Amino acid sequence: MTTMNTETQIIPLVTEEQKQAEEAWRRSIPAQVFLNYFFAINYHIQEGDDAQGGLQHLPYFRAHQAELVEADEQAITKLLHACWSTEYALRATAELGDEDYLRNALHWTFPQAYHTIMAGLQAFLYTAGVRSNNPSLIRREVGRLVVRNAYPRPISFYAAGTYGDFSIHRLPLAGYKAGLHIAGKEIDAQAQIGQFLRTTRRLKAQWTRQQVQANPNTALRSQKTGKVLDKWTASHWQQITWRLGYTTIFDLLGRLQISQTSREIERYVEAEIDFKLFHQSLLNIVSYLNGIHETYVAKAMGLERYQKLVAELPKHLQNSFVQERLHTRIEPILQEQEPMMRLAA
Repeated sequence: MTTMNTETQIIPLVTEEQKQAEEAWRRSIPAQVFLNYFFAINYHIQEGDDAQGGLQHLPYFRAHQAELVEADEQAITKLLHACWSTEYALRATAELGDEDYLRNALHWTFPQAYHTIMAGLQAFLYTAGVRSNNPSLIRREVGRLVVRNAYPRPISFYAAGTYGDFSIHRLPLAGYKAGLHIAGKEIDAQAQIGQFLRTTRRLKAQWTRQQVQANPNTALRSQKTGKVLDKWTASHWQQITWRLGYTTIFDLLGRLQISQTSREIERYVEAEIDFKLFHQSLLNIVSYLNGIHETYVAKAMGLERYQKLVAELPKHLQNSFVQERLHTRIEPILQEQEPMMRLAA
C-alpha cells in the first residue's frame, strides 16, 4: 500500500520576479511623471493647434515690427544658427537611436531641447527690444509676453499667485487630479500640465525664499528679535511673490536643465519608460516653439530677407527642417499678412 504525500507545495502569492517588477515600476514613477508632463504639453499643442499655428489671429503678432540695422540682423542670425544647430543635433539623436541609445542620450537631449528653444526665444526677444543673456530677465520678459497673448492658445497658459495659493490661467481643466498614465484625453493633458505648473512654481518659490534669506540685506527678519526668520506665514510668502513673475511653458522647459552629474538624471536613465515617446514629444514641442519664434523674426526682418538668410545656411542645415518650417508655417502666415498690411497702409 502506497502512502500519499499530503504535503502541499505552498506557492507564494507574490513571486520574486513580480517584486522586482514592482520595485522597478516604483523607481520609474518620477521619470514616468516627467514623461507624462511633456507628452501632455505636446498633446495639448496638437489638440489646440490650427493649421497655421494661430499666430496670424493675435493682435500682438499683427502689430509686431522692428527697425533692424545690419548689426542687429547679424546678432539675430547668430542666435538662429545656434538654435538650429542644436535642434539638428537633437533630431540626429532621434534618427540614430534605438530605445537603449535614447535612454542614455538623455544626458544631452534634455539640455539640447532647452537650449535650442532658448536661443530661438532670444532671437525673437531681440526683435522685441529685449537684448540680454540674463536667464532671469529672459524668463521674466517672456512671462509677460505669454500673459499679453503673444503666443497661440495651446501654449498661452501660466500660473500666478503666492505660495499655497497658486492660480492656473487658460487651462480650464487644470483643476482635475492628474493620473499616472499617459494622457488619452484633453482633460488628462490639462490636469497634468496644471500639476506641472504648480510643482514648478512651488519649487521656484522655495528656491527664491532660500536666495532671499541667505542674503543679509534681503532676508526677512523677526520684528521682535531682528533675527532671520525660520518659519514663514502666508504674508511672508506674499512679500516675495513679485520676484517669481509668471510661471509659463518656458519655466517648465527649464526643468530639463538637469545636471548630467546629478543623481536625478540617473533616475531617468534607469527608469522603465517609453524613451522614444519622450524624445518624440520633446522634438514636437521644440519644433512648435521654434517655428513660432522664427515667424516673429521673419515678420520683423521682412520675409524676403529671412528667405535669403535661410538660403545661405551652412551645409548641414540645407534642405532641412528649417526650410520645411519656412515653407509650411512661416510663408503662408506672412504672405497672408502682406495684402492686409498694404490695405491698412
